[in-house]
Amino acid sequence: MNSEITIRRMEMRDLDPVCAIENATFAHPWTRADYEGELTRNKVARYLVAEREGEILGFAGAWVILDESHITNIAVAEPYRRQGIGEQVTRALLQYLSNLGAAYATLEVRESNLPAQALYAKLGFQKVGRRKRYYEDNGEDALLLVCDRMPPPEEGFEEPETVREE
Repeated sequence: MNSEITIRRMEMRDLDPVCAIENATFAHPWTRADYEGELTRNKVARYLVAEREGEILGFAGAWVILDESHITNIAVAEPYRRQGIGEQVTRALLQYLSNLGAAYATLEVRESNLPAQALYAKLGFQKVGRRKRYYEDNGEDALLLVCDRMPPPEEGFEEPETVREE
């Protein structure tokens, strides 16, 4: 387990392991079709995977609109939790969002998910609200968190979707 973890853009070939992690993590998981749409049709969606030796260990994604970003999903495969992979992929996502021009990131987290809340606090997220009965499976409230201390954008960042004004 000494080999390095790589964080990269999610690709269509990643959907089977991503969906397996999604199904094992969330009470109402997104479907393969949901992720296909995110990767092919949703122009504001960006997703990353954490990979080691070809195995997808976790993933994170968000939507970016102008200077706003909203984190949609973060999950790590159960055998790899509590090893820093969630933090690594979330930090990479925040950097990516900053590179894309996001001034802040928001997300919802279950009120009962204390490990995730601790991670988000460590990364600079703060509670700004509550969404009553947000989760359909049990009516649990979600805490609305925001991180407005984004990492500085990396100079020269570019991706295929980059639009240049000439």
